[in-house]
Amino acid sequence: MRSIKYNKLTTQIRLVTYTVAALLLMNSTCFAQNDSSAATQTNESRVKAKPVKNTFESALIIDDQTVMVPIKGTFEADIQHRFGVLQNGYKDLWGIYGSSNIRIGFSYAPIKNLYLGIGMAKTGLLWDGSAKYAILKQTKGVYPVSVTYYGNIAAKTNQDPGNTLYKYATQRWSFFNELIVARKFSDKLSIQAALSLSHQNSVPGYYAQKNDTSTYKFSTEKFDLFSFSIAGRYKITRGTAFIFDYDQPITRFATNNPNPNFAFGFEFGTSGHSFQLFAGNYSLLNPQQNSLYNSNNPFSFTQTGGIKVPGGQFRIGFNITRLWNF
Repeated sequence: MRSIKYNKLTTQIRLVTYTVAALLLMNSTCFAQNDSSAATQTNESRVKAKPVKNTFESALIIDDQTVMVPIKGTFEADIQHRFGVLQNGYKDLWGIYGSSNIRIGFSYAPIKNLYLGIGMAKTGLLWDGSAKYAILKQTKGVYPVSVTYYGNIAAKTNQDPGNTLYKYATQRWSFFNELIVARKFSDKLSIQAALSLSHQNSVPGYYAQKNDTSTYKFSTEKFDLFSFSIAGRYKITRGTAFIFDYDQPITRFATNNPNPNFAFGFEFGTSGHSFQLFAGNYSLLNPQQNSLYNSNNPFSFTQTGGIKVPGGQFRIGFNITRLWNF
């Protein structure tokens, strides 16, 4: 009898042990499955994370490039126009009938993240070629900002009888390199900042007095100029936004320093069209030309006789952009 009871007890202990072991095994399997599922979900969420859309409505914001690079196969046509300065008043209808500058340009995205462009401006019959590449795109949980490189090469092709302006053909050329960082803070607000380097192949010379004596030394301007810019866009309605743009030269020349640019206005956009209307100081319609040679002061201007008057030299301007996808 004791042997039978002992065997029953042993059998019950084994049964309980097997049951607990089975439960523990099932539980660990469930946890392993949950961990695997969580890891899979995390990986899937990372894969599914997409860059934010429409940080800016256009590849242009007034006189600056934005971080935007359209999708592969996009073709863009641009018309940029800058009227004369407002200070002449009714004499030329506040610059509408004054000296103006116009640029017509075209851009295309042959591959992902790359935008190539070409254009021509009226002043100096300036031809330019450009390239823009999206290095990083703002993505939630991955990249907090977008980063884009922009480069531009330009050459003046206006006639120069007797080579009085350009002794060598290379003097007509100028170059521009820029790194742009932007963030879309909300559906309404986007801000970007950029650091740029402009280079000119030909610089003017000047005479400077030497050590407070009657002796003058001939020197030349610098070939390179660093500048900083900040621009932003705030959506007012679905198709309307307030835009602004500020460009500040950093490098200082001995003479003829370029003025900064301050521009503000409105943007009206659709899925394939953008129209920007604004007032600003730049007029040369090329980034390095504007950075190096802007003569319009946003804070004051000089009248005949050397009298400075507050108010700034502003020009009304507009940009029209049209996109097609192929």
